[in-house]
Amino acid sequence: MKILLIHTYYTIRGGEDAVFEQEVRLLSKDNEVETLTFLNKGGIRGLILFLLSIWNIFSARKLKKKILEFQPDVIHIHNLHFAGSPLLIRTAKKLGIPVVMTLHNYRLLCPSATLLYNGKIFTESLYVNFPWKVVKNKMYRNSFFQTFWLAFVTWFHRKIGTWAKVDKFIVLTEFAKQQFINSTFGISEEKFVVKPNFIENEVLPKTIERSDEFLFVGRLSVEKGIDVLLQAFSNSEYKLVIAGEGDLLERVKIHCKKNKNIRYLGRLNHKEILGQMQKSTTLIFPSVWYEGMPMTIVESFSTGTPVICSQLGSMSEMITDEYNGLLFEAGNAEDLKKKLHEWLVKTETEKEKMRNNAYAEYQEKYTPEINKQLLENVYLTLCKPND
Repeated sequence: MKILLIHTYYTIRGGEDAVFEQEVRLLSKDNEVETLTFLNKGGIRGLILFLLSIWNIFSARKLKKKILEFQPDVIHIHNLHFAGSPLLIRTAKKLGIPVVMTLHNYRLLCPSATLLYNGKIFTESLYVNFPWKVVKNKMYRNSFFQTFWLAFVTWFHRKIGTWAKVDKFIVLTEFAKQQFINSTFGISEEKFVVKPNFIENEVLPKTIERSDEFLFVGRLSVEKGIDVLLQAFSNSEYKLVIAGEGDLLERVKIHCKKNKNIRYLGRLNHKEILGQMQKSTTLIFPSVWYEGMPMTIVESFSTGTPVICSQLGSMSEMITDEYNGLLFEAGNAEDLKKKLHEWLVKTETEKEKMRNNAYAEYQEKYTPEINKQLLENVYLTLCKPND
């Protein structure tokens, strides 16, 4: 099968960039794969690209040239925002190529992409024709103009039927699917396919002794629940290790100085993260927004590490309470502290059973082999590969 994968890279590398690259490597094993990528920029050049995003004829020309040269059976788009432009969808369909698009976040429903405002879930934009309240609140980059323009671009392409031209939308969880089909997005349920992300297998030592330290790995920011995390562990006997970078780094460092039970490791590479997970007692995932598909949870499962997690959105779908982890009320530090105690008083047999369940969950849903089959099945429903 000839597959063209399209992606726009963010100025600061993120999870979507990694998922795109993983899928390129995965699909290239048995298919003819090529890519077309764009790069968001800052400054004046970034502003121009942002303004052009409504109808970027330059990116469309690149795609048309690529299609004529490569003659793909199917096109799979990951991120269009903003250098790619929704015009790529119309270009592909005009040339008769089926289009699949992965929805990594909620940007097509709300300019915030996270459905989070002032640290709280904000879903009003899902049920209105145009998200004026989001614009008023400056929910994209704290800018009235940028929020309006992003909302307008999405609204405009909904009105002229661009999103309806996509043959299949891939969403990462059933929860995300429900947000889209119950919103004013206007796309029928039949066009949505649930396919989770995956991680590539890593060879790790099998005889690492578990410590009594809990682990947090991720961006140090409000939406990741850092304040809840620090509140739960400060002035307590529970040990916490933190890995990552972000806006709240100084706050984390201050708490580390005040509390000897909290350690900060800095930023770790992928293999270091997996190693840290494998020796920690559990992973803590206190996010307060509707995460798309937390790769950190998948990584934790791959090392047989249960997750103590916010009972919110897709996280509730991934974590089964008392099976592969524990769930606590999102944003509630006292409830998180209660779950820490519940975990530590479990017998070693009970903990080991949950660790085995976490690893079984990875093997059942999140391996490269399963992901490849799911992706190829989506493509095959839309096209007949060239001989």
